[in-house]
Amino acid sequence: MFAIVTIAGQQFKVEEGQEIFVHRLEAKAGDSVSFDTVHLTSGDAGTTVGTPNVSGAGIGATVIDHVKGDKVVIFKKKRRKGYRKKNGHRQQFTKIKIDSITV
Repeated sequence: MFAIVTIAGQQFKVEEGQEIFVHRLEAKAGDSVSFDTVHLTSGDAGTTVGTPNVSGAGIGATVIDHVKGDKVVIFKKKRRKGYRKKNGHRQQFTKIKIDSITV
C-alpha cells in the first residue's frame, strides 16, 4: 500500500516502513507526528483519489533525527569589474519513518 501526502509543503509518495527526508519539522527526535493531507491512497482494495484530500485518511510517522543537507555554493562574478560574491547554504532536514497508513 502506498499514499501520496503533503508534508511541509512538498508531496511525497510514501509506503509503510519507508524513511524519508522532509523539510525541518518542529518536533523532537523520537516524537510521533501525523499528517492528514493525503491526496491518493492505493492498496489491495483499490485506488482512492481525493478532491483534493482523501477524507478520513492519515499518515502516522516517527521523527528519527534532524540533519543538514549538502552544502550548496553560490558564486557570482562579473569579469573585469572586480565583482565577486561567494555565498553558501545548507538546508535543514528531518528524517522520518512512516509507521502507518490509515484509510
